[in-house]
Amino acid sequence: MKTLILVRHAKSDWPENVDDFDRPLTELGKINAPKMAEFLKSTGVTIDSFISSPAKRAKHTCELFSTVFNKTFHTNEKLYRPSESNCLSVIFDVDDAVNSLALFSHNNGISNFANSLSSELINLPTCGIVAYEIDCDRWCDFEMAEKRFLYFYSPKNV
Repeated sequence: MKTLILVRHAKSDWPENVDDFDRPLTELGKINAPKMAEFLKSTGVTIDSFISSPAKRAKHTCELFSTVFNKTFHTNEKLYRPSESNCLSVIFDVDDAVNSLALFSHNNGISNFANSLSSELINLPTCGIVAYEIDCDRWCDFEMAEKRFLYFYSPKNV
């Protein structure tokens, strides 16, 4: 069994003359990301690997989560403006020793991908988290494996 955790980046700012890729987190985003990570950790969730979009807001969110879990993280450009096939491509490349994977990305792509995995309809808010249990031993088998919705959390309900 594998676990996939999808996280939308925390609340970000829209400063003038800043490219979308370089948008920073707001003060609320900087509060909510470690709050959500601490909440997950307090429920007993373990995360073996963190992969983020390289965009500043997603990367900073992932960095705050990985600090709470005392893990390193990697970035993958496929998670910036992701499609379902981009998400799958990232997942297929994960080492099979990883049992619990967290991906940090952006809407609409992250919510669309989440909605492709189960009948639960999710629109991930900023710093929203959704998780699935995947009935496979190898990440390359992810696409055809049975998936079970585990939980959905947002900063407003934590």
